[in-house]
Amino acid sequence: MELPSGCRLSIEKEPAWSDREFVDARLGDYNEAFLRDARYDYFGIFVRDADNEIRAGLIGSLYGDWLFTNLLWVRVELRGRGIGRHMLEEAEARAVAFGCHWAWIDTFSFQAPEFYKKLGYQEICPA
Repeated sequence: MELPSGCRLSIEKEPAWSDREFVDARLGDYNEAFLRDARYDYFGIFVRDADNEIRAGLIGSLYGDWLFTNLLWVRVELRGRGIGRHMLEEAEARAVAFGCHWAWIDTFSFQAPEFYKKLGYQEICPA
């Protein structure tokens, strides 16, 4: 690798959120010429208790016709009550209203595979 004079490569643990946003914005600038719709939306859906503690949560984004579900978690004692399904359905409804046509869930093969299959998701990158 040959870096321009005065530049250095740095590997940073827990980079600043502003640095992440900078790289994301520059990539978005490049992608815009190739996407039908380059709008972006980052969101969270939460179940909170009376003390405002998170009991379940979904973190996702909408971009380039896609719903990306990056994180989905339900506290153990709340599982099996339809909470995860409801949060995912809310994310999907948000995606449809935004104009998305596709959905991606980032998960490990041991993280509720039958739950996702029951909701119509297919495994595309098996372990």
